[in-house]
Amino acid sequence: MISPAFAAILASGRAQFNARAAEARRRFPALDMAAFGAFLQDGVDPLVAAVSAAAPERVGGLTLAAYDMALELVGHGLAGPAAKNPFLNTVWRELAPSFAPLLATAPVDVLGMLSNAAIHISSVAGARPAQWQAGMAAVAPQVGSVAQLRAVGQVLAWRAGVAHFRQGALAAADTLPHALALAAFGEPGAQWPQVHAQLRDYPWRGNAEGREFGSFSGLGGDFATPPLVRATQDGFVVRSAERHYLLVADAYGAVLHSATAQEFELAQTGVPASVRLDGATVHVGARSIALDLPTCDIALAANAHTLAITSPWTHAIRLLPLA
Repeated sequence: MISPAFAAILASGRAQFNARAAEARRRFPALDMAAFGAFLQDGVDPLVAAVSAAAPERVGGLTLAAYDMALELVGHGLAGPAAKNPFLNTVWRELAPSFAPLLATAPVDVLGMLSNAAIHISSVAGARPAQWQAGMAAVAPQVGSVAQLRAVGQVLAWRAGVAHFRQGALAAADTLPHALALAAFGEPGAQWPQVHAQLRDYPWRGNAEGREFGSFSGLGGDFATPPLVRATQDGFVVRSAERHYLLVADAYGAVLHSATAQEFELAQTGVPASVRLDGATVHVGARSIALDLPTCDIALAANAHTLAITSPWTHAIRLLPLA
């Protein structure tokens, strides 16, 4: 059952809402009206309730915008009980109401940004949508504009594992009030210029252990054969079987993109003088890391901040911070 407030709005504009639904059925012949009705209750009703409490004079505009967007999302199979992307339902139901003051003034922009973010984050292998949602909810009381919402969303997507957002997220964070930027990084009370400089200069800030990435594609992983790796300025070009990828990794996550054979050939080989391999132990400056690998044919590649370790005996790439 929908709330009395939402039911009253639908009843008062019945002809208008029915006309919108009829037009949507023409645009989306596969639109399941039962699924749409379920999403009205599950996803739209919480928004109506939140805006009714925060700015009751604007609840009508929010309802029209959310109704139209819900028709389109359900029509595309992106929302509702059979959604391709269940996380979007969660974002409408649980997260979007946290931004009720912004929803009241800019419902299309806010719902569009949150919906696009939900779709993108849940499509990135290894990303952590629940972490992004929790971070967004935590900073919601400090977000005062759509521009701030967009910037915070990008920062928290990066922190939730969307590693290729790093440069854009740092630029976005610089547009925020310092207190909000620090809240987005979970460091209230710090000094933003120093935090920003550290994040900019050292991609592994806060993660001294590095990470392992990749597994056998036959078991649902990324690589058909043990990968070969070469370094670029911002990541690593990977070859596995006849396919090539760009691996971008930092303290928050690792993401794989498509690359070309030419990019692999042009990428760097070799490691800095501070890195040395001794059997199955790799020495990085004063640190020594024992590798759980046979000693033969271990390969190393490095850029300015990361060492990548591969072996013909594993489909995983070990990534170690250099600093």
